[in-house]
Amino acid sequence: MKLSAPIYQLKRRAKLLARTDTIPLHQALDRIAQEEGFTAWSLLSSQHESTASPMLSQLADGDLLLIAARPGHGKTLLGLQLLLDAVRQARRATFFTLEYTEAQTLQRLHALPEGHVLGEKIEIVTSDEISADYIMRHLAGAPKGTVAVIDYLQILDQQRIKPSLSEQVTALRSFARETGIVLAFISQIDRSFEADGKSLPRLQDVRLPNQLDLRLFTKACFLHDREIQLQRVG
Repeated sequence: MKLSAPIYQLKRRAKLLARTDTIPLHQALDRIAQEEGFTAWSLLSSQHESTASPMLSQLADGDLLLIAARPGHGKTLLGLQLLLDAVRQARRATFFTLEYTEAQTLQRLHALPEGHVLGEKIEIVTSDEISADYIMRHLAGAPKGTVAVIDYLQILDQQRIKPSLSEQVTALRSFARETGIVLAFISQIDRSFEADGKSLPRLQDVRLPNQLDLRLFTKACFLHDREIQLQRVG
């Protein structure tokens, strides 16, 4: 679908709309996207920008990656794009989600370039039993270089019968190191970030309802207003 203006001009329109209507920028971006025939900005940008494609090349086997952003800023699409890139390289790719159904996940995959074709090769796991133990059992025997995305970090220990978040991430870090599997966790950012005037979130902005040492992650990727930054952590 052809846009009425280049991406950068649409972003400027959204920023102006956010100021004039006193609404959050992500809402303004979505409104502009709807004027262009898309249901959300994330869908528009996924078809007309390629910010996610270099991500996989910057990850090493055994990395534990944090993908963090406020709602509506593309963290789930980035995780799905990472899986599509893995499939393109003939790697095993698995999406563990406690948030979406299989149909909802496929809908998001199909919004990405080549998602209709490559998305069918991504394994989608939606069990309520998803936890560190479940993930490790499911990926037992998976080849080195396999990529798995977990959606999302903050609800891994929501059920009281599951181990603490700290215990689970510690176990998954050891598992990733031993197997060479890349594990990426989609994560929420605390809403206080939006009041601080920073262009991108940082580790201290990650929302942690339960204790977790974020240095367990080897890399972190932060997104906001279509900006993206990958950095080393532990």
